[in-house]
Amino acid sequence: MAIHPFVAAKKVCSLKNWSATNLELQKILYLAHLTLLGRSNGARALVTENFQAWDYGPVLPLLYHRAKAFGNSPVQNVFTIFPNAIGEEATVIEETVASLTGRTAGDLVAITHWADGAWAKNYTPGAMGVVIPNGDILEEYRRRVQ
Repeated sequence: MAIHPFVAAKKVCSLKNWSATNLELQKILYLAHLTLLGRSNGARALVTENFQAWDYGPVLPLLYHRAKAFGNSPVQNVFTIFPNAIGEEATVIEETVASLTGRTAGDLVAITHWADGAWAKNYTPGAMGVVIPNGDILEEYRRRVQ
């Protein structure tokens, strides 16, 4: 069952010792979402909110607005009232964070801005509110693992 974006964000931030910026958090969660969709053949989403195609890549708007006050600084624990992630969602987040250790924010942008990916397929410069359909994210997963 998909989890609230703040529950997922809390897990990422905790694993990264509260050193992740909003941009990094968005990219890591997108890649974890992509992984869970792919592994479940589209049956399981990581988060309950849809990603949107923004100028700087895939974004969960609710999370963006919760964390934007931190600017380019690490997001602090603004998720204390939310439970900890458990189950498969937590495992996928843990694996994703581990697989991206040592990657810079620029690396994460490059990964999520892949020309054959779902963000690129749905992105229109300056447009707001453009949802990246989970079907497109699943297709991106399949292209990445081939």
